[in-house]
Amino acid sequence: MLGYTYPLLGIFWTMLVIAGFVVWIYLLIVIFADIFRSRDMGGFAKALWTLGILVFPLAGVLLYLVARGGTMRARAEMEAQRRNAELESYIRDVARTDGTAAAGTGDGSTAEQLARLADLRDHGKISDSEYERGKAKILA
Repeated sequence: MLGYTYPLLGIFWTMLVIAGFVVWIYLLIVIFADIFRSRDMGGFAKALWTLGILVFPLAGVLLYLVARGGTMRARAEMEAQRRNAELESYIRDVARTDGTAAAGTGDGSTAEQLARLADLRDHGKISDSEYERGKAKILA
């Protein structure tokens, strides 16, 4: 026999072990991120969970998923909603200060709205007919 032939089953098991290792690393990252982002745990509890996962990796991860797995999802959803609200607020602020916001939205006095509308027309962002319609809407 000149060389070792790698059997098909050996390739399968190698791929399975690599995929399992990738999933394991992903789980560790997600769990450590959840531990340190969690606001309902104190520093001592965070240290104990971290130590437990580092000393007993398999048991620590499984225990964490059983004990706090349901709240992990809830915390992730709340964080996503908070970030979405921040993004929407930022977009509204930028649109309001950019000068491209629609006139007549009820923000500011009539004079400010007319001035903003005239500025948009002067910069070529809206046409004269759009200016007249916006002016009529503001004054109505």
